[in-house]
Amino acid sequence: MQITEQHIKVEDETDTVISLLTRHCQLPVGELKQAISKGALWLTRGKHTQRLRRVKKPLKAQDELHFYYNPKVLAQEVAPAILISDLGDYSIWYKPYGMLSQGSKWSDHCTISRWAQSHLKPERPVFIVHRLDRAATGLILLAHSKKAARALSAMFEQHALEKHYQIIVHGDHSQYQQPQVITEPVEGKSAKSTFSCLSYHQALDLSLVDVKIDSGRKHQIRRHAAAVNLPVVADRLHGDSERVYPDSLNLQLCAVSLEFTCPLSGEARIFELPQEYRPHLDAVAKQLTE
Repeated sequence: MQITEQHIKVEDETDTVISLLTRHCQLPVGELKQAISKGALWLTRGKHTQRLRRVKKPLKAQDELHFYYNPKVLAQEVAPAILISDLGDYSIWYKPYGMLSQGSKWSDHCTISRWAQSHLKPERPVFIVHRLDRAATGLILLAHSKKAARALSAMFEQHALEKHYQIIVHGDHSQYQQPQVITEPVEGKSAKSTFSCLSYHQALDLSLVDVKIDSGRKHQIRRHAAAVNLPVVADRLHGDSERVYPDSLNLQLCAVSLEFTCPLSGEARIFELPQEYRPHLDAVAKQLTE
């Protein structure tokens, strides 16, 4: 079946979610249930619309079901996220390459929010307070109450924390002034990044660089790296368009540490990503030469 959208008004309260969908969609029941479990179904009741996963939820007259079926989206898979620390009101995770921060109307099964909601014990609601690009990896913080979400979102908006990333770039960053402060505006807005060289792979002319950002503009690190002629390895959007990378080589940009004073408890918090999940020069060099 091709991409389809169905908007179904509920007229008979004896109807079920599955009975309505099977009358309007040429899909087997098993496939419908799988799509629903991946977040393809929404329910509008009154003024509220929300994702619906419970196929046995009783329906009311004037409800409306919205079914968004895209087989390509539903077939997508990502590596599992890894729980780094659970503090009850919020948790810190390692987000792998390809995992989204939030879903779309078509699905949410490849999102960090859905992964956390379905794997945390005990189960809790999940609120996104900041984002990592789909192509980026590393630490992401999730809130589990509205109070925590408000406090943590304000902390990120006010830049009241220190965030460090690691990137692997083409070129010898050790030849630049250390640390290197880049203030190139991003889409007309002020942006500041501080680059510090950690190591250099001479044979392939690659540098491992620590990046501290004081603002969070879209693709800021990738844009700043490209602006100083040190494109991030496997950056197929802002990097060197003439370079060809193997499909297996992901963008070499990773959020490696978060440091802040907890707005809920007042305690100092430092979270570090284990070395095994960080970018490694030798591993990238091997992929580039294979």
